[in-house]
Amino acid sequence: MTMPLAFVVTPSQPFPLGLTPARSAEQQASHTVNLAVYAPGLDAVDVHFVDQTGAWRKDPLPEYTNGVHHGLVTGMPEGTHYAFAARLGADGVPPEPGRGSLLLDPYGRAVDRVGTRWLNVRVHQDFDWGTVGRPAVPMRDTIVYEAHVKGQSMLNPEVPAELRGTYAGLAHPAMIEHFHRLGVTSIQLLPVHFHLDESHLQDVGLTNYWGYNTAAFFAPHPAYATKAARAAGPQAVQDEFKGMVKLLHMAGLEVFLDVVYNHSAEEGAGGPTISFRGLGDREYYRSDPEGRYIDTTGCGNTIDFSNPRVVQLALDSLRLWAEEYRIDGFRFDLAVSLCRDGQHSFTPAHPFLVAAAADPVISQTKLIAEPWDLGFGGWQTGRFPLGWADWNDHYRDTVRDFWLVDRAELDSGGLGGPTARLADAVSGSHGLFAASGRTALASVNFFAAHDGFTLADLTSYHRKHNEANGEQNRDGATHNRSYNHGIEGPTEVDSIIAARLQTAKNLMATLMVSLGVPMITAGDEFGRSQQGNNNAYCQDNEVTWLNWNLDLTRQAMLEHTAWLIRIRKDFLARQPTSYPEREESNYFHWFGADGTPMDPDRWQDPRERLLQFLLGSKAGYLDGLVVINGGPEKLDVTFPEAKGRGMEFELRYSTATQTEHRIGTVFASGEAEVAEPYSVSIYRARNVR
Repeated sequence: MTMPLAFVVTPSQPFPLGLTPARSAEQQASHTVNLAVYAPGLDAVDVHFVDQTGAWRKDPLPEYTNGVHHGLVTGMPEGTHYAFAARLGADGVPPEPGRGSLLLDPYGRAVDRVGTRWLNVRVHQDFDWGTVGRPAVPMRDTIVYEAHVKGQSMLNPEVPAELRGTYAGLAHPAMIEHFHRLGVTSIQLLPVHFHLDESHLQDVGLTNYWGYNTAAFFAPHPAYATKAARAAGPQAVQDEFKGMVKLLHMAGLEVFLDVVYNHSAEEGAGGPTISFRGLGDREYYRSDPEGRYIDTTGCGNTIDFSNPRVVQLALDSLRLWAEEYRIDGFRFDLAVSLCRDGQHSFTPAHPFLVAAAADPVISQTKLIAEPWDLGFGGWQTGRFPLGWADWNDHYRDTVRDFWLVDRAELDSGGLGGPTARLADAVSGSHGLFAASGRTALASVNFFAAHDGFTLADLTSYHRKHNEANGEQNRDGATHNRSYNHGIEGPTEVDSIIAARLQTAKNLMATLMVSLGVPMITAGDEFGRSQQGNNNAYCQDNEVTWLNWNLDLTRQAMLEHTAWLIRIRKDFLARQPTSYPEREESNYFHWFGADGTPMDPDRWQDPRERLLQFLLGSKAGYLDGLVVINGGPEKLDVTFPEAKGRGMEFELRYSTATQTEHRIGTVFASGEAEVAEPYSVSIYRARNVR
């Protein structure tokens, strides 16, 4: 006689990995779960968990399939804390529960601290999303805002004290109002996967504030939840995170995650054994034939993406965050390490990249590579495949050179560089991305990021000041392409303050008129300083938290940033949907100060520091004219003709205070205007019929 289906006890399965509820009603009533862990380095695996009486229990995972230990375990309701351990000794005697031998589940959905140990917790994924949909911002309209969950609201007086520095605080109405006022479309969060502090930081009483030291790729970091959520437990932490995403989506804002799949918190040889090292050291990490780690990340270990199970781990993690947390995009830290083959060489046809492109969920998110790592052949900007965008360090270095390095030379009586390199960056770095079949929309343009000087510090410091990091100022980049405008650090000299502000506005204006996807780092919109620290990864304090007490200079920077974003949005809204993806839908025309087209000699002449460019669509949509004067003298500019006819140019914006009073003035082709030193002016252009 066949038993009713509801009472059939199904056997354990090696897939899916992690903890999943058992299938039958009888098993569900007994809180039976299927546990599966890829642990090819272990002969036998037990699960240790705290049962409903509060006592430790252990059950074996008796089945083994292709490196996966799996089994059915009863008595594990939601909220159960658990971890894996090797069964040691010939007699099968297990290690003592709660000691260092316990290993986190690589697929664990939540992590909680019990005593001195971190343990996984069984949680459910149910959440009331209501009717809230995804913003689905087109790539060409995307403006990325790189932020830290804690630092964003920690000092904001308009956010209630109990919410500051938390997931809930990031989505508070005061923060959403700021994002809307600024005009950004997509909030990119520094790592929110569960992470730990490196041993050397713990030794000196510091923490890894940035969070680039992941220990669990499926679990949100609990420390960023409110005190109330943490007290309620991991389920409440997870729900607060989802609530943040829901509120940001309701406000039309996308959410991206900065993800760190290139290494783990287990550090180098001799580091802590938390999960992967104990489950399968040689399978999870890159190593040479003698078993020594191959480190392309500078963090002690590199996760081995030549192992299909590692590729599966990353894909399953991404899919979880995209589906269960409704994340809209991912920025991949040291992405080259994810794309190295079995011979440790980068390949744009790596199985991880192919699988991500073919995945129906992951391929629909925005995928952004940090296209370098520290290994041989580690610089790969422009070589990622279709469907990916790259952080464009060529753009970063070029605009810094033009506005900072060159200005330092010019202010001291020397010569700056020619305008050709800047023109290439502004027009989308075509030569960098064309070979991969991608367009300007593959270029994520930025002049500053979490790593390095802030915008304000780029204009205020010539050298790094990282003494607070405890490494005698040896850490962080030495060559920053910065310029202090004559005085190192803070000053009360009005002329220096004004010069720094204008340079900051020039950098922001250049970013917003460039083809590609602009990214600004939180606080740069109003001149946040880190006191010259260009590697503030371990500064969880006022050095890195956003200071919302804005003086007149910082208020001016905020107003100008928002103004520039409005101009960018207005321009793009008037272009065809194919702009600038298809070559036939866009153009750039380049002119010198005299209104005549640039020629090869002028492009390479370092004395030619004024450049005009007319941009728009070939179908005759709204044109924009940008005039950049990168030199120390005011110059007369003759407005050009283009497309065989005269044009009119309405001044919409200028970084020069001397020009602001002329906003709205209309000029015709052939007429002259003054371009102030070190300035950017933006005009709306239209044909004269």
